[in-house]
Amino acid sequence: MREILGKRRRLLSLLSGLFPGSGPVAAGRRPAGGDGTGAGRPFVTAATAEAAAGFARWGWPVLPGAVPGPRGRGGCSCPDPDCPSPGAHPFEPGLLAATHDARMVGWWWGERPSAPVLLATGEGAAPCAVSLPAVAAARAVAELERGGTRLGPVVASPTRWALLVRPYSLERLGELLYAQDMVPGSLRFHGRGGYLALPPSVTGQGRVRWVREPEPGDLAPWLPDVERVVGAAVTALTRPGVGAPDA
Repeated sequence: MREILGKRRRLLSLLSGLFPGSGPVAAGRRPAGGDGTGAGRPFVTAATAEAAAGFARWGWPVLPGAVPGPRGRGGCSCPDPDCPSPGAHPFEPGLLAATHDARMVGWWWGERPSAPVLLATGEGAAPCAVSLPAVAAARAVAELERGGTRLGPVVASPTRWALLVRPYSLERLGELLYAQDMVPGSLRFHGRGGYLALPPSVTGQGRVRWVREPEPGDLAPWLPDVERVVGAAVTALTRPGVGAPDA
């Protein structure tokens, strides 16, 4: 657990470690059969391309991520033989290429139908996200809903959940964290310059899924302010009986 002490400049330095440039959230089970990348599963790849097009219609900038190796063999389509996030990070194109241009998005997934859909968080109309380990996240979501907080979409994996929130500034987030007594190292933030894998992507950890689906329609889903989420997330990670909060 990381104590927030000292002056604000120390906090802002700490924030650089809390923003994961490589912190996408993967989720769910792999499809039965196939190699885990979507190869040989046309409905999986078609769904991925359709989802990418839908996010672009909302004005969310997306790009295709690196593709994980065949199931059970590990590896990633990037050159790093020890890639820590196979199929769950930008490679070619880079993050700066993210766009909501329908023609570009259609071309990308026409060429790479099994590529994960990565959201460039905090860019333009794109949401940011707060992510934490799955068990604590489920507790935080339940607590927020009991308190009457309206939540936006929530993305999940076997190990981590990410709650989508309205875009926030680094300064505003710093103020929120400064007000906390402690901030666990497992609490991560996907803001401007970050990215997040969105459903129904398949990464090296499995398939990404929705815990709370976006509301249907062509309009971008409603999102809560980060203020409504941070306190509950910290509480869920620091309350007695929560094991390995920094995992």
